[in-house]
Amino acid sequence: MPFLIYVLGFGTFAQGTSEFMLSGLLPCVAGELHVSLSEAGLLVSAFAVGMVVGAPVLALATLGLPRRAALVGFQTVFAAGHVAAALQPHFGFQLAMRGVTGMAYAGFWALASVAAVSLVPADRRGKAMSVVVSGLSLSMIIGVPAGTVLAQHANWQAAFWAVAVMTALSAAGLLLALPGGRDPEAPGPELRAELRSSATPRLWVAYATTALTVSATIAVFSYLGALLEDVTGVPAGLVPAVLGLYGVGALVGLTVGGRIADRAPFGVLLTGMGTVAVVAAAIALTADIPGVVIPLAALLAAGGFLTNPAVNTRVFRILGETRTLGGALNIAAFNVGIALAPWVSGLVIDAGSGLAGIGWVGAAFALAALASTLLDRQLTRHQPKSLDLKRG
Repeated sequence: MPFLIYVLGFGTFAQGTSEFMLSGLLPCVAGELHVSLSEAGLLVSAFAVGMVVGAPVLALATLGLPRRAALVGFQTVFAAGHVAAALQPHFGFQLAMRGVTGMAYAGFWALASVAAVSLVPADRRGKAMSVVVSGLSLSMIIGVPAGTVLAQHANWQAAFWAVAVMTALSAAGLLLALPGGRDPEAPGPELRAELRSSATPRLWVAYATTALTVSATIAVFSYLGALLEDVTGVPAGLVPAVLGLYGVGALVGLTVGGRIADRAPFGVLLTGMGTVAVVAAAIALTADIPGVVIPLAALLAAGGFLTNPAVNTRVFRILGETRTLGGALNIAAFNVGIALAPWVSGLVIDAGSGLAGIGWVGAAFALAALASTLLDRQLTRHQPKSLDLKRG
């Protein structure tokens, strides 16, 4: 793997910490901002909505810009938004800043994904994407537990300051690793080609699979910290360790998925989502048993993140070489899942099912992901092989 791919991975680690750390901070944030737990969960959705909007819009808006300038610009906005959020603890302002920083992160992630797959041969794209996305897993192993500890021993604003500092460091690394002064590409013909490539019907089935696979995992993860404390009975001081174990499971799944996604994407997707469906249902049934829920949480992460390289492989294989807008739309689909899942889980919680009900939500999303994967496989079997080879 080219060194730049690892630099991009560090960027996703720095910003991914912010995306997921609220799972451990929700009780603290809800208490200080005087809102309910389900209302605090909207902060997760606001970030994801920002990414849904930002990924395609900013990807197209920066087609004519040098890649380094665009990537560092997005990171600068992201860091500034977290500083502002730390200085103004008001729920409405927090929602706005989560949306703004989500858009900036989406722009970064979209361009980082395109850069990663552009640097390697077609049969290594799944591996390259697994390296970039491994930053998210590391954010769960290190960033999310560390943010929870900071919130418990200082305040939740300290976690936001830490994210701002890490993002600034990742931007500095990118300035050193990625040459500047590139001539911008002409946006006119490229924009038309990008729009044509994104009009493929089979591509939108792959986008649906992306959204559903993410929703299946996030439906549980968004409220995992609260579930562990309030239902499972895990002491607050041990919650960061359990979240770290979740991150380890995610890294294992991502590593395995990255190794085999290029060869067998459908097998990876079916295995991963089948695992999530069973494990999420088991969490719903055993939510009050710590000795069962804790290992199940790690297994849920492994199954969910196993699919991540595969959904990226499917999308980029269909797109071929015109991948900026199509890749950005995949990022948007990813965050449709992140936005949808905590909202649905919050509705289930408020409807009286309690925190244990999030397991059933995750299982339902996983079953829907299995259905979309089977549809994609069926459509692919009727696609001329020569076309996919050309695209790959």
